[in-house]
Amino acid sequence: MGKGCARCIVFLLILSLLAGCNAPKSHLQTFNKHFTNSKVEKSLEFAQSKIGKRKNPAGEDLLWTLQAATIERLRRNYRKSTEYFDKSEEMLKYFDYQNKTLDSATSIAVNENIVPYLGEEYDGIMVNTYKALNFMALGDTDLARVEFNRALDRQRRAKETFAEEIAKTKEKLDKNQGNEGSLAKKSAENPEIQKLISQRYRGLDAFKAYPDFVNPFTTYMAGVFFNLVGDPAKAVTFLKESTGMVPDNAYIAEDLALTENILDGRAVLEDNVWIIFENGLGPVKEEFRIDLPLFVTTDKVKYVGIALPQLRFRQQACTDLSIKAGGQTYTTQMVANMDRVIQTEFKKDFQGILTRAIISATAKAVAQYATQKNEDSSAQLASLLVAAYSYATTAADVRIWTTLPKNFQVARFTIPEDRQITITPAGFESFEVEIGPCKNAIVYIRIPYRQANTVVDIISY
Repeated sequence: MGKGCARCIVFLLILSLLAGCNAPKSHLQTFNKHFTNSKVEKSLEFAQSKIGKRKNPAGEDLLWTLQAATIERLRRNYRKSTEYFDKSEEMLKYFDYQNKTLDSATSIAVNENIVPYLGEEYDGIMVNTYKALNFMALGDTDLARVEFNRALDRQRRAKETFAEEIAKTKEKLDKNQGNEGSLAKKSAENPEIQKLISQRYRGLDAFKAYPDFVNPFTTYMAGVFFNLVGDPAKAVTFLKESTGMVPDNAYIAEDLALTENILDGRAVLEDNVWIIFENGLGPVKEEFRIDLPLFVTTDKVKYVGIALPQLRFRQQACTDLSIKAGGQTYTTQMVANMDRVIQTEFKKDFQGILTRAIISATAKAVAQYATQKNEDSSAQLASLLVAAYSYATTAADVRIWTTLPKNFQVARFTIPEDRQITITPAGFESFEVEIGPCKNAIVYIRIPYRQANTVVDIISY
């Protein structure tokens, strides 16, 4: 066997390994299938099996820790859920400390799946929000307060953090000069590419965005919590913000009015029950490819393409909850649409995703072109191998926390005298909830998909 053939075999072996570099996509598909087929235990085991045992997080460790945390929460195993969320927060801090652009060169040479899953801003906000809710369920008011404060601080810092990341990405891209930089710029401005992108991403402007990285559910629940623990001055601030973000929700407006009266000494907080409904499943990411000779018009480039992620929105479990209490009927109303929360951040990230994909494809195209400088058979073979490498490593990053809900809803009313509440999810059987002796209460309900068991918790104050 000649040296050239040996090199080809080695190259093909490397290529075969790189061809599997979008394993996260197949892993998420397997996990989501288990989860939505009511195989909760199996989905938890799958998530646990994907969390590495290494000292520092890498790969998809953060993603699978988030998935495990939410499943344990769904199972009402709040202490274990909090353990996973604690680990998630440690990973987020580790990645924040590291320079998030260190691996950009690797992602350009291969694809963004090479870089560890670093988490999104909404991931961190929801980690602290869920930890606060876990502590509320466990009756630990002090730790719940700490987590709400952390979640709110994350929201405050998120806009600044994003601006810093944009600046770092721009600095990296500005350094990409010369032939590749010129070709990448031409590709980005190619009308055909722009047309394809606009056709596939019409939904980017479909939602009215929330304020930068603010999750209305976190803000609202913080307002409710601080009211319940006797801090109406702090509660008013967050309920005002919530009313501004969700002006059509009558319950939030009533909460604000009540809290202002409490602050003025004209009312007290008692005999109230909040119904919090965590509904459906948030979006997944799917890959689509543009396989066109976009950068150089020559038959010496066998393949050039880009792969991009796009959001696919999933169904809610039901439209709302109908509640009967004390002869009155109430219907839950939207507090936060997680599709909108995720869409807001995805839209801000998208230009960077597109630019990096174009630069990666350009680098691979230039590599193909370079192998064709000689006309001999070895150059032809090398070109084919580089083209195969380019095709195999063109993959979108579709990693996303898939056990988040589609939306959060709320209803609030006076606890009835008989303390009995009948709840009917639209399209489901009714069930009864009894409010035990307490001053105020939260009934927290989770239905992730239509076939799932309804999870109900009563948190008393």
